Amino acid sequence: MALSTGDRIGAYEIVSLLGKGGMGEVYRARDSKLNRDVAIKVLPPFLAGDADYLARFRREAQTLALLNHPNIAAIYGLEGNAIVMELVEGSTLRGPLPLPEALAAARQIAEALEAAHEKGIIHRDLKPGNVIVTPAGVFKVLDFGLAKAIERPSQTGPDSPTLTMRATEAGLILGTASYMPPEQAAGKPVDRRADIWSFVVVLRELLTGKRLFDGETVSHTLAHVLTAEIDVSEIPAGPIWELIRRCLDRNLKSRLQHIGEARIAIENFGKSPVAQPVAVKASYWPWAVAAVCLLAAGGGWYRAANATGAMPGSIQFLLESPAGTQFPPGVFPYYSTPGTALSPDGRYMVFNAESEGVARLCLRPLDTLQSRPLQGTEGAGFPFWSPDCKSVAFFSGGKIRRSDIAGGAPQVLCDAPLPHGGASSRDGVILIGSDEGLFRLPAAGGIPQQITQMDTARKESVHGIPQFLPGGKRFLYLIQSADPNVQGIYAGSLDNPKERLRILAAEAKAVYSPGFDSGLGFLLWLRDQTLLASPFDAAKLSLEGDATPLAEGLELGRNSLTAAFWTSDTGLLVYRTGGGRETYKLNWLSRDGKLLGEAVKENKYASIRLSPDGNRVAMDLYTDRAGGISGRWSSAAKG
Repeated sequence: MALSTGDRIGAYEIVSLLGKGGMGEVYRARDSKLNRDVAIKVLPPFLAGDADYLARFRREAQTLALLNHPNIAAIYGLEGNAIVMELVEGSTLRGPLPLPEALAAARQIAEALEAAHEKGIIHRDLKPGNVIVTPAGVFKVLDFGLAKAIERPSQTGPDSPTLTMRATEAGLILGTASYMPPEQAAGKPVDRRADIWSFVVVLRELLTGKRLFDGETVSHTLAHVLTAEIDVSEIPAGPIWELIRRCLDRNLKSRLQHIGEARIAIENFGKSPVAQPVAVKASYWPWAVAAVCLLAAGGGWYRAANATGAMPGSIQFLLESPAGTQFPPGVFPYYSTPGTALSPDGRYMVFNAESEGVARLCLRPLDTLQSRPLQGTEGAGFPFWSPDCKSVAFFSGGKIRRSDIAGGAPQVLCDAPLPHGGASSRDGVILIGSDEGLFRLPAAGGIPQQITQMDTARKESVHGIPQFLPGGKRFLYLIQSADPNVQGIYAGSLDNPKERLRILAAEAKAVYSPGFDSGLGFLLWLRDQTLLASPFDAAKLSLEGDATPLAEGLELGRNSLTAAFWTSDTGLLVYRTGGGRETYKLNWLSRDGKLLGEAVKENKYASIRLSPDGNRVAMDLYTDRAGGISGRWSSAAKG
């Protein structure tokens, strides 16, 4: 019988209905003795009227009351056919979440399961709807062991009831079959390994936003749980992928045996997010891609691999341009680095490759050896990914364009004649760097709106390479200036465009890498050609410790915006060594190779064209301007 506002169960007055399901109805109630709100779960009448069920329910509730853990909703007592529990305010789990946020939730859920398993209690019905995240960011697991409390004792033999009979009788399966382990779906006895299966099904859903098993009916879903292929293709390669694979093994003897092992794997990944190695293939392009181990303890990082060899905790592989293409020549301004970007999920890279004198973006999934050109990306520079990793925006022909990696012609978003990098937030905002300041733009395109102003009194020349910080309101960017006391990495805010906080002095871009547990992330930046990592609190906008070297000899183009390193939200670091700030000479030579003299003294030039009579040369000549680079058309005569 349903309860109404004002009804009483013992010392508790019903306030409102919170929800209902196969295991009963849940109400908000007021404890008149302790003057607090509680949650009361009332068993359905067909169970409350069964003396055997009720006795079993009370015995199980007494065991559950022994649980005392910050990530478990507490049980306060029994009132007839009702159980009185802690009222947890907040929202249920929902994906997709960035990897750090999903792992923070998973770690707390694992700690709750571990505490319960140590007392011999199995949840049996773990699902996103049974986990509440409080406003303080604490994850609370509800309904521990209640599935067992109202389940009939296991029977075997030809007369034992089938799972679907029990499901129909008690209403337990509807809506939760997607998270059941196969042994439970087959009606077999379960142990703590059932919770391990359900735990990772929930984790996968947090990462992908999709159910692993689903069907038109409960029976279809259960059939998928028992026989369907287990899809982990959307999980980035690495330790978390391996953890999910181990926990989703239908063979109980091969499945992870203890939830504590999962907790430790997640905690260790937070300290050392190392990507899974991929196959190596020869290439003529000297790229080294390394997965850097991030250390929470000690505030440092393991040193990354470089071109001469891999160090512990890192991997290396070489990128190869698609057939019929080559990488652009390493002569300024045709460095390949302004045309390179790593996807936030660490699964893809885009980079420039050239065919018949035309450079275009190519896509390389990091779990394969093949790359392919992206249609309509000719002349693309400074690419940046959408947060969902389904498209890449880039600058080309004085405009910003966006191309879906699945295929199709690019979409023009806006005009951008002098670009210096971009970034896209989960809230649908694009930031554009330029030599006039930063501009914001809706993700769907439109007219850019200026949000930072160039301060010529401070000799500023570029506001570039923006990157959003967690939350999508604040961002980092590089201010180039001829004044070393001005040049550096700054933090800004969409809500307060006048906010400008210098984080550190740097001549090249900096990249924020999120933390995986405490929330403390890292700021990656260059000093000379050494890549450094500094602990960084994105909420306080403050550096929290000493910088630790990661790699030396990184490529740095003449335009410092093109520093050759990138990171993903999954902790993958990609960098290119070599290059540096090369110098070049343009000399007059005779046909037999004899030096006739110097053509120009400046060493930053491109697009060289010799006159038909061989006496003059024309070129694009580049010079430093207030920390940046400017160009002009010039010419020189022989002699």
